[in-house]
Amino acid sequence: MKNIVVLTGAGMSAESGIATFRDSGGLWAQHRVEDVATPEGFQRNPQLVLDFYNKRRRESLLAKPNRGHIGLAEMEQEYNVQIITQNVDNLHEKAGSSSVIHLHGELMKARSSINPYKVYPLDPDNPDISVDDKCDDGSPLRPYIVWFGEAVPLMTEAEEIVRRADALVVIGTSLNVYPAAGLINYVYAETPIYVIDPNDVSVSRGRVHFIRKGASEGVAELRDLLKEQFGHNKNK
Repeated sequence: MKNIVVLTGAGMSAESGIATFRDSGGLWAQHRVEDVATPEGFQRNPQLVLDFYNKRRRESLLAKPNRGHIGLAEMEQEYNVQIITQNVDNLHEKAGSSSVIHLHGELMKARSSINPYKVYPLDPDNPDISVDDKCDDGSPLRPYIVWFGEAVPLMTEAEEIVRRADALVVIGTSLNVYPAAGLINYVYAETPIYVIDPNDVSVSRGRVHFIRKGASEGVAELRDLLKEQFGHNKNK
């Protein structure tokens, strides 16, 4: 079965109503990165940071997968699909995708503020984190989010997955945020790359096919292109 590796960014979830950070009017227009997405910001004002992510979490719980998410999940009937996402929502999982790596963390989890390996699922019926919530090591709970300046612990695993790709699909990411953007350099030169984005995305690799559409329409076109590339037999 062919290995289809999908790298997704904020544009993947935009059609589901999840606010992006960099677009005009996006989250960064309302908040300084240093205040809500750094360890230092959490130390200065934990209430502000927790309120920010509590709101993101409640929005995410109301969001539904779009046709792009669902299309990727359906592709598992034909290919070995592995998703590497920069998104912290769980819309890929809601759509039915079974292999998802979250490079930048997950909204529906919390972690110890001193031990990144102490991670706890949050109850969808009670999803907020309070400044009074403590981990069993006595440290304050914080969002399970990889903030700016922190290491991305799943990068090595993601690099290995990309190396095994028979095709790499990039959806809704500008490829400007590192180290995630560097994953595209781990595909072999002959591996086809499909970029789904209505905006221009700079890719300095060889076999690149641009699908200048949003996630839902783009994934539908992708599925047709992959059938042309690999055929219909899922065992090929």
